Amino acid sequence: MKLWGGRFTKDSNRLTEEFNSSIAIDGRMYKQDIMGSIAHADMLGKQGIITPREKECIINALEEILRELEAGRLIFTEAAEDVHMNIETFLIDKIGETGKKLHTGRSRNDQVALDIRMYMREEIKKIYFLLLDLMETILALAYEHAETIMPGYTHLQKAQPISLGHYLMAYFEMLRRDLERLNDCYKRINYMPLGAGALAGTGFDLDREYVKEALNFECITRNSLDAVSDRDFAIEFCSWASILMMHLSRWTEEIVLWSTEEFAFIELDDAYTTGSSIMPQKKNPDLAELIRGKTGRVYGDLINLLVIMKGLPLAYNKDMQEDKEALFDAVDTVNKCLTVFIPMLKTASFHAENMSNAAEQGFTNATDFADYLVNKGVAFRTAHEIVGQAVLYCLQRNISLNDIELQVYKEFSSLIEEDIYKYIETKECLDRRKVAGGTASFNVIKAVKDSKLWLKELQKKYDEI
Repeated sequence: MKLWGGRFTKDSNRLTEEFNSSIAIDGRMYKQDIMGSIAHADMLGKQGIITPREKECIINALEEILRELEAGRLIFTEAAEDVHMNIETFLIDKIGETGKKLHTGRSRNDQVALDIRMYMREEIKKIYFLLLDLMETILALAYEHAETIMPGYTHLQKAQPISLGHYLMAYFEMLRRDLERLNDCYKRINYMPLGAGALAGTGFDLDREYVKEALNFECITRNSLDAVSDRDFAIEFCSWASILMMHLSRWTEEIVLWSTEEFAFIELDDAYTTGSSIMPQKKNPDLAELIRGKTGRVYGDLINLLVIMKGLPLAYNKDMQEDKEALFDAVDTVNKCLTVFIPMLKTASFHAENMSNAAEQGFTNATDFADYLVNKGVAFRTAHEIVGQAVLYCLQRNISLNDIELQVYKEFSSLIEEDIYKYIETKECLDRRKVAGGTASFNVIKAVKDSKLWLKELQKKYDEI
């Protein structure tokens, strides 16, 4: 007989059990479910709702169940539906009638809300440290390549020279925002829902603040209806994960491009690439491509949750059982992608000479030529037209701006002097951009140092919490 089967006259059909069961998905929350149950039992004892002996009996049995599950001596069954009912069944099997008292003042509705929040807190902490590792890797590489010149692109066309360090710090800034958003997401997860009951709270004198402290939550939920029907925090995490994966996808797209013979800016370590089953010469950036591909999977998880929740009336509905598959998939995918991306980046080799040679081509110094004329008193739009004519001249002759003879330069503008050649050297173009946030090597070094201090302060606050 089911733990809820008192009003039923027959057992569930096997198809009902299989279709209704979620243990294959939510079984991973067994530890959170047991820890939440221990805190609940402790509070019931404190409030005199169960006796001290019953409290100790329940807690000891739950701790034993945890050890047995982790040792593989207990097996979940579909017949018990989910992780909550499985563990309660184990408890009753161990201690009989006393075990049936654990669920006093509690519903699976507030119980599952508690378990998911506890589980997500732990997973967010794991992701947090992966992000820190990736960001520290970026800072080390950016410092190393503060003066490594490469072409910057717009529309995937060469635009202006930048440093590889500046490029890497652009992704650091994306991850900085991701980390801040993750910390903000954690705040809204860190609300304790137990005590909301099925939807209306409970008539028992529960001490919710006591459970909140025992489980290290920041606050208790303020409305019992909202507490059991809220999955905003899950949607918010999947939204956060989608933004992070979008950033990783943009980066891996560039890694794939840079790995081609046409670019030859980067070479991935053999340990993080694969070969072809038919073409012996191939070295494929499959991990980067998979991360790019898995981004769509996380987007799907977000859409899945939004569609599940969009038409649900208050309070709990069985549709919400489907939340965990999407949420856990997003968690797992982000974890896996970060776990392989970090060592892939750490072991990659950047071809500085190829990058520098590429920056010398494509007229990346054209804007600086225009700026040169502006500094001589020419209006920018006029300077823009003059430089455009000079670029066309070079294209017709297959030469660069650096190759134009001074007498020819003077035909474009009498203001051009010998100093033009120094002014449009690629390194000069890069180092001249000292404006705050610009690509000058000095700025990159400063950005790296400032970011290291920011990470250090962030870690200090995290440790205090």
